[in-house]
Amino acid sequence: MKITQNIILDFSHIYPEDIEEQGRGLKRIDLSDIEGTNMYCTKEAENEIRRRLAACSPHGIHFLDNGNYHYATKFFAEKISFPFSLVLYDHHSDMQPSLFPGMLSCGNWAAELLRSHASLRQLILVGPEQKSMEEIPPEFKGKLVCISMEEIDEHMVNQKLSEIQMKLPVYISIDKDVLDRNGARTNWNQGSMSLRILEKLLLQVFEHQNVIGVDICGECSPMEPMQELLKDEKINKMTNDALYSFLSGLFQIFDTDS
Repeated sequence: MKITQNIILDFSHIYPEDIEEQGRGLKRIDLSDIEGTNMYCTKEAENEIRRRLAACSPHGIHFLDNGNYHYATKFFAEKISFPFSLVLYDHHSDMQPSLFPGMLSCGNWAAELLRSHASLRQLILVGPEQKSMEEIPPEFKGKLVCISMEEIDEHMVNQKLSEIQMKLPVYISIDKDVLDRNGARTNWNQGSMSLRILEKLLLQVFEHQNVIGVDICGECSPMEPMQELLKDEKINKMTNDALYSFLSGLFQIFDTDS
């Protein structure tokens, strides 16, 4: 039986205190007391996060805080024991060499997942600039389908469909830094995708493949000046609410056991 859980991973307290009341069906897991988690995740922190997520399913919608904690996608994807693909919407490849070899980070987690998880058969990466795509290590090219920020249009996306293993179920990870600043305010540099285009791309995935679960990161930094923080939180809340409603609806429409 598939257990679906909609979860908030709270690393930085950027989400409203009453988020569970605002977002029906959401459960908050407080991880803010764990040391060694900001951008880089120590082995001790990895073990503690896995322990606290032990009862959590990869099925459902998961909010991961800001982009510094995007590596948490790895902990959900590791729970998938059958062949699957990862669809990653992100303005960065998250396949950069680590400054600290052997340590998981927000910049290398996708590479580490490809290296370590035998069930991950393909990664579809959507949103980085073309020049950053060219910096991805060649060892991953056989499992990788890339659609750069410059290529995000219906014609190019349709061209890439022939490269995608459509029979595989997918786990979707969204970093809101792929969106323009009308759709999100993050703590990283951002792309130019509109929320409308992102929703259109998500719909295409749900229409053609079985979706296991979705996670979303890309909040702003809680350390911003107050006036800027209030404005950025308002924009992010609107987008989080829109994505939560949109994805919840898609899961209801395309509900299948995986």
